[in-house]
Amino acid sequence: MKKYLLAGLLVWLPLAITIWVLHAILGMLDGVFAALLTAGQAVLPGAATPLLEMLKSIPGLGVIVMFAGLVLTGVFATNMAGQWALRQGSKILNQIPIVKSIYSSVKQVSDTLFSSSGNAFREAVLVQYPREGSWTIAFVTGKPGGEAGEHLRGDYLSLYVPTTPNPTSGFFLMVPRKDIIELTMSVDEALKYIISMGVVAPPVPVVTKAEPAVIARNQRG
Repeated sequence: MKKYLLAGLLVWLPLAITIWVLHAILGMLDGVFAALLTAGQAVLPGAATPLLEMLKSIPGLGVIVMFAGLVLTGVFATNMAGQWALRQGSKILNQIPIVKSIYSSVKQVSDTLFSSSGNAFREAVLVQYPREGSWTIAFVTGKPGGEAGEHLRGDYLSLYVPTTPNPTSGFFLMVPRKDIIELTMSVDEALKYIISMGVVAPPVPVVTKAEPAVIARNQRG
């Protein structure tokens, strides 16, 4: 009985978690759409209320509208007129107390993470943490900057060390490049390894003729 129970669990657990995550994302998008419709009821004439209520009751409409809105926003933001309008909007938001602190911080982080030319979360590495002799997987987010970068002499890297099994929380470290070991695994493979608590290990890469020297150097480091 235990054998069959575990076999059934292994079949349904990944499917159930996948459905749960998708349901949460779709629910969030529907919630944003419903909030916009509620705001529209306060602005539009009362005659529009029945139409807005009907739109709220259509399942999946919020996901379609929000997806279309993101695409249209992206089209608008990639042309000259849209970029000018976004710059003007950013200037206005950056002049509002409290709002400017939140907006500027979130914008800098999102620009760094999602920029196609950025290096954040493009590379997985091994680093000794939380003590010497213990190793964990981290992601390179760049190099230390500002006042912290001025105090750190030498070649340092900024690392994000995610927690297990929830990688959305973690620790920020600034360590010398010589103290990390570069990995050939992709970021997706590293995340699977972390979330599974080391159970789902990425395949060992095929070593080419040019790679042994690199691997030996990393092991000595």
